[in-house]
Amino acid sequence: MLTVVPGTADADDPRRDGAALIDELVREGARRILAEALQAEVEDYIARFRGERDENGRRLVVRNGSHQPREVLTSAGAVEVTVPRVNDRRIDPETGERARFTSAILPPWCRKTPKITEVLPLLYLHGLSSGDFAPALGQFLGSSAGLSASVITRLTETWKAEQRSFAARDLSGVDYVYLWVDGIHVNIRLEEHKLCLLVMIGVRSDGRKELVALADGYRESAESWADLLRDCARRGMRAPVLAVGDGALGFWGALREVFPKTREQRCWFHKIANVLGALPKSAHPGAKKALAEIWNAEDRQHALDAVTSFKAAYGAKFGKAVAKITDDLEVLLAFYTYPAEHWIHLRTTNPIESTFATVRHRTKVTRGPGSRAAGLAMAFKLIQAAQDRWRAVNAPQLVALVRAGAVFVNGKLVERPAETSQPEAA
Repeated sequence: MLTVVPGTADADDPRRDGAALIDELVREGARRILAEALQAEVEDYIARFRGERDENGRRLVVRNGSHQPREVLTSAGAVEVTVPRVNDRRIDPETGERARFTSAILPPWCRKTPKITEVLPLLYLHGLSSGDFAPALGQFLGSSAGLSASVITRLTETWKAEQRSFAARDLSGVDYVYLWVDGIHVNIRLEEHKLCLLVMIGVRSDGRKELVALADGYRESAESWADLLRDCARRGMRAPVLAVGDGALGFWGALREVFPKTREQRCWFHKIANVLGALPKSAHPGAKKALAEIWNAEDRQHALDAVTSFKAAYGAKFGKAVAKITDDLEVLLAFYTYPAEHWIHLRTTNPIESTFATVRHRTKVTRGPGSRAAGLAMAFKLIQAAQDRWRAVNAPQLVALVRAGAVFVNGKLVERPAETSQPEAA
């Protein structure tokens, strides 16, 4: 039984300069519990085959000492483990191979617990250099085993394979009703040109957000976007009802070619930045308020009235800034023909912008990935990790109605649109 006697620690005890007493207690407790669990697992395995014997009456499954002790990294730190050994002489009649006992608690290859295995790539993705794992975590875990730079490098190779598998998956079984698109430019340490990541995030018919595609493009050109959209269509993707993105002409030209029936919605976040860029800083406070009156209006008519007011206030002096609104008015106000609960999601590409903030942080810390393939894999894993925290759109039950072609006027569902339009025509 593990006991602690307070007040007996010697002043020269080396533990005073090393691991704290509480850490040693936790590790010792973890070691004992793990040893007991492994012993119970072996005893249960042997008991299940106690009746199986050879022609001489000797049991075929017996205990056979222990394996060499090995160190396992756990969330409690490094724990030395001695795994019991089993001598299993049973022969599989179908394959002719000898049976072998494998611990479900601690497989032979295991040197780190699943929690530690999950933490390592997250730390790397969020800025910890591959060469810093041993000095940074060695003291914390009590051992630097399994924390070498080569281990992290092997992880990046695994991510590349996962990204390639993701890019080739079948899309015929998923229906994306809304689609956000955007691009991010990442520096490549070993190359002259930047990596342009083309990303698409969609809303499924059940209201959940999901990464649709991630590809390496060339400056967000129309051909790069068209290649990505054609590839998605070839893998079974249906045309989305509405696509949301900034004013980059490359994507919209590609969309009209591949999915001509998809409607367009310009991102207000990017549009406001473009308008303010055409105004002097002294006019920014008033212009921001006037623009908010447009995109935050209660219905389309109030938005049009706000556009008229904005044009009257700034048109004479800043015609270029006003034209950025009036020239794209239809695609800026397209969201008014969809459920009001979805407006907050459809006005901007914020789902992509907030996700890319993590990618930018990682690439800023590392001064960019070493290759285009590594950058693509890194972005894929970061977005995949962020996807677990994405929430569904508001009123997710209305997404299926949008796909079905339901009519919404100023955000409200019109039950019988044909009957409603007849009196208006009369």
